[in-house]
Amino acid sequence: MPATTETTQRQELHRKIWAIADEVRGAVDGWDFKQYILGILFYRYISENMAAYFDADEHAAGDSEFTYAALSDDEAKADFLSGTIDEKGYFIYPTQLFQNVVKTADSNENLNTDLAAIFKAIEASSMGHPSEDDFKGLFDDVDTTSSKLGGTVAEKNRRLAAILKGIGTIDFGNFEQNQIDTFGDAYEFLISNYSSNAGKSGGEFFTPQNVSKLLAKLALHGQTRINKIYDPACGSGSLLLQAKKQFDAHQIEDGFFGQEINMTTYNLARMNMFLHNVNYDKFDIKRGDTLLQPLHNDEKPFDAIVSNPPYSIKWVGSDNPTLINDERFAPAGVLAPKSKADFAFIMHALSYLSAKGRAAIVTFPGIFYRGGAEQEIRKYLIDNNFVEAVIQLPANLFFGTSIATCILILAKNKPNTDTFFIDASKEFKKETNNNVLTQDNIDKILSHFDKKEELDYFSKAVKFDAIVDNNYNLSVSSYVEAEDLTEKIDIEVLNKDIKTTVRR
Repeated sequence: MPATTETTQRQELHRKIWAIADEVRGAVDGWDFKQYILGILFYRYISENMAAYFDADEHAAGDSEFTYAALSDDEAKADFLSGTIDEKGYFIYPTQLFQNVVKTADSNENLNTDLAAIFKAIEASSMGHPSEDDFKGLFDDVDTTSSKLGGTVAEKNRRLAAILKGIGTIDFGNFEQNQIDTFGDAYEFLISNYSSNAGKSGGEFFTPQNVSKLLAKLALHGQTRINKIYDPACGSGSLLLQAKKQFDAHQIEDGFFGQEINMTTYNLARMNMFLHNVNYDKFDIKRGDTLLQPLHNDEKPFDAIVSNPPYSIKWVGSDNPTLINDERFAPAGVLAPKSKADFAFIMHALSYLSAKGRAAIVTFPGIFYRGGAEQEIRKYLIDNNFVEAVIQLPANLFFGTSIATCILILAKNKPNTDTFFIDASKEFKKETNNNVLTQDNIDKILSHFDKKEELDYFSKAVKFDAIVDNNYNLSVSSYVEAEDLTEKIDIEVLNKDIKTTVRR
């Protein structure tokens, strides 16, 4: 499919789905309402995925008229339940399928409670199977009996029916053959729109796709095959899924791993994995505090790590005397400040990184020049040759903050002791509310990172001794000279012009 057709298809999909989301929301706050739109979009996806799974098998076996959605629940249980959950991770009976529920949505007086029962049944179908943790509590935020949907049952049902019918009218095509990843694309489009409209509360868990693409390409750069990819503060999973989009499926052998502290966002991340056709046995998203309760110790090390952790949040730090002995933080000899946990996330990522791997982490600029414990940790990173590059990004790339962030690249297999600095602060395209990295911007950054090629006012390789002499300052502006764009004035010509003017 030509790129223009793909773009048109995506734009049309986005227009329709946002119009539906906006129309059916009514008086419900958009940020609260997102769960219903996203949850029911997910419900449609797994319904169609399951039905297509059975239909394809039966058609291949010679029964071209077979339609799973037309079976009775008893027939489905007798003929299809066995083995399906171990393969797909869940089971949906024909009467529970989205396409059958939406048919009677307008007239179903029990719609809200029926949906609640269906969601519970889908989650329950995985109990006792390897997929149990991937489905447990997945629909908790899609509370179809909530007063947010309306004051009466009838009002709740009207709004739920509108969502079901609206999402039911969108033509996603055959998701296995579609040029764009339609369900996943629609899901990320909705998350990004809700994030941009909700400010910080939404933007904190969504990394824009253009930034995600750059991070994924940096983390996997030069690696033809990696064991697995990890995000210690994974939010809605957008960074992990960009790695899937950017690279052949066989390049990431053992799947996608992440941890997230927020329950709602944790559910979004798991749904997002399924919507991008990542089977339950190829991802492991866990919920918990990464700094105090890391839940992937048994899966490390990772060949690729991507992360956009929260900037300068508070953590317990030195108030917990056991943390200085934690194998993640002990090597630096000091803990990140209690008021700024940035380097705690960085040290955690470093400890989970394999000997051949690379981590690409979005960071707050202040961590590169502040003194105290942060300077001590920078000293540890530089003295042990773990910092491959620091990239200054443009301002206003993220929802909810206009700050100009940086990317820190960590590696354990550097060929020399230089640190490479890139000033990409001018590499952006201005759009309505936010700046974006274009493909040309991304290509330029990657090209210079790959070759470690120096360019005036853009990139520079800095020797170890120079960083030591500069008190382990890692600010890009300390090493890459900013171009002086002020107009050069010839004072002699100016004086002549003044004299001429005076004479006149």
